[in-house]
Parts: sequence; structure tokens; C-alpha cells
Amino acid sequence: ERGRGAMQLRYLKNLHPPDEGMSKVTSISWSANTTRLATVGADKIVQLFDEQGDKQDRFQTKPADKAAARAYTVKTIEFSPDGTKLAVAQSDNIVFVYKLGADWKDKKSICNKFQQTSSVTCLTWPGGHPNEVVF
Repeated sequence: ERGRGAMQLRYLKNLHPPDEGMSKVTSISWSANTTRLATVGADKIVQLFDEQGDKQDRFQTKPADKAAARAYTVKTIEFSPDGTKLAVAQSDNIVFVYKLGADWKDKKSICNKFQQTSSVTCLTWPGGHPNEVVF
């Protein structure tokens, strides 16, 4: 039957206001419980939003090598199953995992790093495997 099981999609909002120049968003990720949304762009800054799309916090990502701070891009981001960590895959051959904490203003810190031999372009953090990130 036509229309059976059809899902109604709803537009929420623009998270980033229009910009004069290039303001490329490179990745977006919802936490599994949909209470947090993260975006990252060409500026390498992770923006954190609540479930209504209101910005709550932000933090600057770090390069694998401090001497080459401008020489990387963030390829993709993914929340941990409990939403308290964020994996960040970068073009400088590293995946950092940032501890976000349970509250918006908790200190953001790197709790794991996975050095690779090439750039990681996508990753996933399966709900059934909370201690395993796959890329």
C-alpha cells in the first residue's frame, strides 16, 4: 500500500548562520540518546548543541603534531554510545577521543589517541560495543 509506514520528516533548524565566506561543515553527529549534537568545520572547532539545536559549548581540536598545527582537517566525528565522549578523526593520521563529561561546561580533554599510518576518513562507535571505536 502506498504511504503505509511513511515517516514524516521535520526540518529542525540551521545550526550555523549563513556566512559571507566559506564556512564548510565537515561532519555532524547526534549522540545515541539525541540530547547532544556535535558539528565541526574547516575551522577545526567542535560546536556542541542541545536537542533543540541551541549552542551550549565549543572546543578547539588539537593537531597530532604541535609543529604542524594548521596542516590538518577534521574528517569525521562520532559520539560514544553514552554520549560522554567524542571521537575525532583527522587528516594528520590520528583519531583523538575527547572526554566531554556529563554537563555542558565540563572540561573537555583528550582521553585516548590512536596514531595511524594514513588519514582516517570515517568511523563508527557501535552501541553494542561501548569500548570499541571502529575506523
